[in-house]
This record gives sequence, structure tokens and C-alpha cells, in this order.
Amino acid sequence: MNRIGVTGHLVLPATVLPSVRAGMLDLLRVGDVEMLSSLAAGADQLCASLALDSGATVTAVIPGTGYEAHFTDDMARTAYHRLLARCTERIDLPAEPTPEEAYDAAGRWIVDHCDLLVAVWDGRPSRGRGGTGDVVRHARRTGVEVTVLWRPGVLRP
Repeated sequence: MNRIGVTGHLVLPATVLPSVRAGMLDLLRVGDVEMLSSLAAGADQLCASLALDSGATVTAVIPGTGYEAHFTDDMARTAYHRLLARCTERIDLPAEPTPEEAYDAAGRWIVDHCDLLVAVWDGRPSRGRGGTGDVVRHARRTGVEVTVLWRPGVLRP
């Protein structure tokens, strides 16, 4: 089984969506796939939805904080619940002192348990601890293969 971890931005410009979808669907065609995702708004939810619709299994990796309370958008919270209900497994990580430390720990856990990390990422540094750039840096430091799905030249809002 191929274990694909996902990290990515919370807000995705519409111009990157076609290339992200196409790239993710190509990766899901490799056979028996398990996706590891925190089911955050944006990239995580998009990739988890594509994986589930493609017949892959998804393991939810829940950061050790009041995670659900940090969904400020009702649509993202609703999507989180819908996707979580479809996940094969749920990993609840231990509590961390701050949300940022919890997100960082979840990103590291995903990297440490996947064969490939998919980063829906504009290539720029993280805007806070545990962001996409930090997760990618951890993957590269530990030798985990990283595939970036993004449209060149487009920056996140």
C-alpha cells in the first residue's frame, strides 16, 4: 500500500485548482493508496475528497488541540465532519501547548508515516509554525519524497 501524506494551504486560488486536481488524481492511480490528512480547510479537504471518491482510504490525523474550534468557516467545518465520517481510521495526537505546535506535530506525524508527501504549495515560507513550508522542510530533511502540486507563478492570497 502506498501511503500519501498531504500538506497544503488553507486558501487555494481558483487558478491552481485544475492542476492540483489533475496531479492528485494521477497520484491516486498508482494502485492501493492510503492518504494521511488532517482534513484542514483548503488543500487537505480537496485531496481527501478526491482520494475517497477514487476509492482510496483516508486516515485522519487530528492535531492535539481544540482542532474543530479553529475552523472559522462553517463550510470548512461541515466538510471536515463529512470527510471525517468517511475516514477509515482516526489518529488523535496528544495535546500540545499551542495550536501552532499542534499543527506542527501533526505535519511531522504525517511525514514520518508516509511514503510520499504531496504539498499543495506555492513554494514560499510558512506564515506560522507548522505551515506547509515547515512540513515540506521536515520531509526533505528526513528523506521523504515530496511532490509539489501548484501552478507556477501563482502565489497564495
